[in-house]
Amino acid sequence: MFIAVIIFILGYALIALEAPLKVHKSATALLLAAAIWVFYIFVGEGIFSYTGFIEHFDFYKANYPKKNFLDFVSQNQMLISVGEIAQVLFYLLGAMTIVETIDHFNGFSILTEKISTHNKRKLLWILTIMTFLLSMVLDNLTTSIVMCAMMRKLVPRVKERWFFAGLIILAANNGGSCSPIGDVSLIMLWIGGQITPVNLILKTLLPCIVSLLIPLIIISFKLKGNFERTDLPIITKPHEIPASMRDLIFFMGIGGLLFVPVFKTVTSLPPFIGMLISLAIIWSSTEHLNRKYKLRESYSCARLLMQIDTPSILFFLGILLSVAGLQSMGFLNMFAKGLSNTFEGNIYVMNLCIGLVSSIIDNVPLFAGAIGMYSLDVFPANHDFWIFLSYCGGTGGNMLIIGSAAGVAVMGIEKVEFLWYLKKITPWALIGFFSGAGVFILLNMFVY
Repeated sequence: MFIAVIIFILGYALIALEAPLKVHKSATALLLAAAIWVFYIFVGEGIFSYTGFIEHFDFYKANYPKKNFLDFVSQNQMLISVGEIAQVLFYLLGAMTIVETIDHFNGFSILTEKISTHNKRKLLWILTIMTFLLSMVLDNLTTSIVMCAMMRKLVPRVKERWFFAGLIILAANNGGSCSPIGDVSLIMLWIGGQITPVNLILKTLLPCIVSLLIPLIIISFKLKGNFERTDLPIITKPHEIPASMRDLIFFMGIGGLLFVPVFKTVTSLPPFIGMLISLAIIWSSTEHLNRKYKLRESYSCARLLMQIDTPSILFFLGILLSVAGLQSMGFLNMFAKGLSNTFEGNIYVMNLCIGLVSSIIDNVPLFAGAIGMYSLDVFPANHDFWIFLSYCGGTGGNMLIIGSAAGVAVMGIEKVEFLWYLKKITPWALIGFFSGAGVFILLNMFVY
């Protein structure tokens, strides 16, 4: 039965080797998901015997042949998993479309126009703080891409940009770890009912700030002097877009993203519903503005949907569906028991281990695994386990540049070398990670 785990490990290795193999990770992830569920169908009898699944379905055993019974259970489990995953994917689709709309109308130039310094240290602090705040509203992947685009237009020399790029990664992951909409993995926890926005922000904001502040202070001492600015516009757009229209789209988009957690709190409906409402309002507004200003058709959200990073959405689908297959077969429960037994249920040590692992493995499958391993009956909503998992899983990816989607994106954009990051950023990120964890534990013991 451990063949499924071997399939998952091999599939993940192929995903990690995407560049040399020249096979897109989304294709590998989708094939991995299919392979695990096919394995689930053909060896279901052994797995169900282990997990005790059959004992809960005596009626179906008595009235259906074993093969039909196994088909019933596996298909039912898949439909449940797809329904849960679809909520995350629809949320991402709406958020990415809104961000693409802001970008297309050159809305982010509002931010670049505010940066006037020529000092390296000042720029480092400005970009880091801006990235941290933006990633709490946008997802950390989108924020890191936008901030790298801003940085490239301000700092022309590649080597000078690497320290800025490293801090952008840290800030994006830290900011995204204390917001329910700042990271895909936290969106999963929020949608699943494991966390609520107020509790997450209240308990993780200060640890995330400490985790970022320590490497920021250390690295800022390594940067001296001024840099030569280029002051190029972040995106070249026709002059047909009025400034008032640009500003309107920017604030509508940010407001739409901020509306989602409020909507979830007031209505108790899944967050993706609120995101779709925001998208619909912005979509309708852009259609009206297109007609009013007689803009080209390319400014329509219908066209912008074609520019969405669909392969990334399919990648998340493949990974989450693969983990759901392992969960349905009982492997995640086995791992949870092993982790709990090894550390005698110490949630702090358990989550620190998960955080360290997230420096190698993306936190999306790790969080999906944790959700499958530990039910709300074991750790109810807003339990310290889920809150500390949010911190450890999100900031743990800082320790290696391949440990997060933001890191991988920046690595591709800026061509940051793995060994350079390991030498110049990793030691300070590691210190920041454990420092923030210490703050979380102390606050939890003496304040909350």
